[in-house]
Amino acid sequence: MTETLAPEIAARLKRDPDGLVAVIAQQHDTGEVLMLAWMDDEALRRTLATGRATYWSRSRGEYWVKGDTSGHVQRVLSVHLDCDGDALLLKVDQTGPACHTGAPSCFFTPLELA
Repeated sequence: MTETLAPEIAARLKRDPDGLVAVIAQQHDTGEVLMLAWMDDEALRRTLATGRATYWSRSRGEYWVKGDTSGHVQRVLSVHLDCDGDALLLKVDQTGPACHTGAPSCFFTPLELA
């Protein structure tokens, strides 16, 4: 039997035309926003089943488990669906930097307000 995302969860998701939902990863104890990534139903199913953040890489066209190559693992403590069903929030315990640049968070470039 092939495993699929639970129908009651799948029914609540509003996906983009590529079948993806935006995902914010947030450090559970500090509230720091670490990164934005993308999941399809299978990535979400894997994340819920394993407790390891699994994303869909739009640039590589494949699944990636955060930390499998870098060692900078995201252990997922909880998953929350937003009110519209078009975004997810993962509260994680991040090991090492979250950003591929080596920064703790991907959100390190401030923009000036007018």
